[in-house]
Amino acid sequence: MKSLFSKLSPLIFTCLILFGCAGQQISNYTNEKPTLDLSEYFNRTIDAYGIFTDRSGVVKKRFTVLIVASWQVVDGKKVGILDESFEYSDGTNQKRIWKLTEVAPGKYNGKADDVVGEANGASAGNALNWAYTLALPVDDTTYHVQFDDWMYLITSKVMLNKAKMSKFGIELGEVTLSFYKR
Repeated sequence: MKSLFSKLSPLIFTCLILFGCAGQQISNYTNEKPTLDLSEYFNRTIDAYGIFTDRSGVVKKRFTVLIVASWQVVDGKKVGILDESFEYSDGTNQKRIWKLTEVAPGKYNGKADDVVGEANGASAGNALNWAYTLALPVDDTTYHVQFDDWMYLITSKVMLNKAKMSKFGIELGEVTLSFYKR
């Protein structure tokens, strides 16, 4: 019996480690303040400052984003438009226009031209988690990369964002952003 236990204990230990690292859940933030209301924060003009780091932590790109956002009620649901203008450190520019819909309290769907399918999000307390696939052009090829995007409201004007990028489950890097609402 002892030899069976000694053979299984490394396997059991490994399983406990893996399940213990399952990741954060949006429910972890339910009681955190200030409470994030997406339609309240992403309303009017917001400035954002960010970096992209590769999987070893090296900064590969810096950028700024000007976001002009507004919300209205359509068919009884809150619908928001986030018009994002990116300016990268290498002199390139990019435009992304998100259309966000609150499908239930604290549950959101989003679409943009370079988002494959639909983004799905949930908020609780001061946090929002987005999951989506982005069509990312690199040189002459477009890659579909997955984003696990977490936003945390710090004050009524400041929000921090950390997004992990991956493909086939392999981490490619992270995007870190700070938002400042004017």
